[in-house]
Amino acid sequence: MSVLLTTLGIVLFVAGVLLSVALHELGHMVPAKAFGMKVTQFFVGFGRTVWSTRRGETEYGIKAIPAGGFVRIIGMMPPAKGEDPTKVRKANTGPIQSMVENARTAEYETIAPEDNGRLFYQKVWWKKLIVMASGPLVNVLIAAVLFTGLFTLYGAQVPQTTISTVTDCVIPADQASPDRKCQDGDKLSPAKQAGFQIGDRIVSFNGTTIDSWDQLTPLIRANTDKAATIVVERNGQQVTLKTNTIVNQVQDKPGSDKFVSVGFLGVSPENKLERQSVGYAFDQMGTYTVATVKALGQFPQKLVGVAKSIVGGQRDQDSPMSVVGASRVAGEIASSNSLDVGAKFASLIMLLASLNLFLALFNFIPLLPLDGGHMIGAIWEGIRRGFAKLFGRPDPGYVDVAKLLPIAYVAASVIVVMGVLLVIADIVNPIKLFNG
Repeated sequence: MSVLLTTLGIVLFVAGVLLSVALHELGHMVPAKAFGMKVTQFFVGFGRTVWSTRRGETEYGIKAIPAGGFVRIIGMMPPAKGEDPTKVRKANTGPIQSMVENARTAEYETIAPEDNGRLFYQKVWWKKLIVMASGPLVNVLIAAVLFTGLFTLYGAQVPQTTISTVTDCVIPADQASPDRKCQDGDKLSPAKQAGFQIGDRIVSFNGTTIDSWDQLTPLIRANTDKAATIVVERNGQQVTLKTNTIVNQVQDKPGSDKFVSVGFLGVSPENKLERQSVGYAFDQMGTYTVATVKALGQFPQKLVGVAKSIVGGQRDQDSPMSVVGASRVAGEIASSNSLDVGAKFASLIMLLASLNLFLALFNFIPLLPLDGGHMIGAIWEGIRRGFAKLFGRPDPGYVDVAKLLPIAYVAASVIVVMGVLLVIADIVNPIKLFNG
């Protein structure tokens, strides 16, 4: 049964990923066709063609390797200035220039004279910007729909004022881990000294009535190492507990890498599943967006740890992973005995929503061959032409993105190497959500 559930989780997640990829490429294709550009291919996957069909001038199909997709819009590689766009010559120059000219030649081998005027580079800059931005924006939309549906229909775990755990001792922040147990020399936590019990509901803290955990947390933190009088409800009766909070290093926010020195009591709340508003969903999506941008900035550093984990090092739980690793996580979620059916579906939706958000932000990076590289080219073209018009200068024409091909090839090679590295790590030393 466990194998069946694992397989089901992987299949559902991969299907969600492929659908997301198809919608991403559809986001490019629809405006491209609407603006009169010629689209010759729409494929999900890479490698050998498994199935395809032609509708009009466009071939639609599926390829063997489910690791992305592409839409072929002709004329994305412009000819050199002054050349006929349907007759690109092959130059015999230096290696870099030859690389550029060879790419131009390959681009225009399938372009007919009647295609002139329908080429990508010939369109006005804002149309090119819309076409390239629409793909990742579709991923943003998918993430928004999934996050909103998840939080408004299923809900989110909201901390209550009822105590679920009482910390036995104070563990230094640099030693904190799920496996760290209390040792000789560790101080009793203030909550343990005060006599807190699981199930106590906090009524007031130093005279302030407590209605939510979010209200209590800043009061504890601001109390530093001062006296604390806490009233709790226990078995229907109010009990007054007294202690001194202590200054300890704790996470600034759940999941944050930042630690702050604040007042510490040593209790954790009971969580309850509650449906949330659309505003809450977008607020959480904003939080995830900021976290994803930070993760992208730390990607090279994290990748070093991933490489070390391949040869026997420890794999960090927050390290990046490939679609292979994400699929394994999906299978692990589906087969988990600690989650009910609703929680499993919610976790899979969260995983797919987070992946779509990552794909969108990754593609917005202003570097070829990513969508962001073409977007920057279109924006720069608009700026140049705008300034030329403003100051009465000749139209500078389109931006020749082909000149950036050497950089694009290097970037593409780095992306491939990173992808391969992550896949290997996800096979030999995968991230596991659950022990055992």
